[in-house]
Amino acid sequence: MKTKKYFLSVAIMLTGMMLVLVSCKKNLPDNRLSIANDSQYTQFLYQPTLGRNTLFTNNFTYGNSSRPLDFKIVNMRTFGGEPAPELTKLYPVKVWKTAYDGTEKSLAEIEAKRVIENHPLFEVRPHSGEFLMWAEANSNMIKAQPDSGYVFDVEMSNTGGRKYFQNFRLSPLRERPYEPSPLDPITGQGTSTSVSPAGLFITGTRTNQFLSSSDVAVVFNKLPKGLPGYSGHSISFKFIDTLAQVIDPNKFALTDWGNLVHGFNMIKDATKVKFDVAYPIPLTAYPTKYTTTDGGAARVVFRFDRQAFGAVLLHCYLALNFKIYEEGDWEIIFQFKNDKPKFDND
Repeated sequence: MKTKKYFLSVAIMLTGMMLVLVSCKKNLPDNRLSIANDSQYTQFLYQPTLGRNTLFTNNFTYGNSSRPLDFKIVNMRTFGGEPAPELTKLYPVKVWKTAYDGTEKSLAEIEAKRVIENHPLFEVRPHSGEFLMWAEANSNMIKAQPDSGYVFDVEMSNTGGRKYFQNFRLSPLRERPYEPSPLDPITGQGTSTSVSPAGLFITGTRTNQFLSSSDVAVVFNKLPKGLPGYSGHSISFKFIDTLAQVIDPNKFALTDWGNLVHGFNMIKDATKVKFDVAYPIPLTAYPTKYTTTDGGAARVVFRFDRQAFGAVLLHCYLALNFKIYEEGDWEIIFQFKNDKPKFDND
């Protein structure tokens, strides 16, 4: 009898404890996300260069806010407080849907990796807070410096609440269709007509001295649309001596023409070498055999060997690191200003 009472008492006690635990669980607060005061933007002025994709990263600290967070631009306006529909409307932009890696075998294969989507020309990444200006934005539609530009706010939210960041400044710089560029980013006017090569190891014919980078003027020239033999998406390289006479590209006999740029349908004659290419150049910042080691620019190197006095073999070259953002038929002209390059042996 005592045994039965003991087990009955234990059962009643356990039942009571379970009821208490269930009651406590019901009274626990919901596991809600939170918005913390230490979540902050670290940059409030943005100056993208128009005509190219510009992504602003590492501009937000999450602090103790719970993730995921959602971001959206609100109250986009001109500096004077007027509506800015040019930055709130959707426009068709070109977006990578498959990663570019530099091994593509044709323009069609490259273009198959890109699609057209509709986006605002300036937008915030919805879960990171990063800002992106699309390459399709240009100074014909977007206010650029020296104009004061735009002001906007950002709403950050999750299920725990929302927070607003106010009075960001968007002050775009004018297009520079290529780099290195002599164009002023505010006025859009050229400070010179040419730039210098990235590297040069060539002897001059007249002086028999090594030329310096300042002895070569590099000119970027965009050809008119519709010229016979041009596709609308090509790049050509030309060489000119001090008398404005064309130098045969074949003089640069050790150039790896097949891997000079990520281009196709190469045509090389006595006046130029031309490729069909996709734009921009480089297509992304991914390092390939056609770019600098960091992938930030395309790199071309024109090479030849010659024997100097004393049977010294010189590995001569002319190099350029460059970017082109605007689609078209571009030619890059290397003009030797002060002395002709020496190709023959001594």
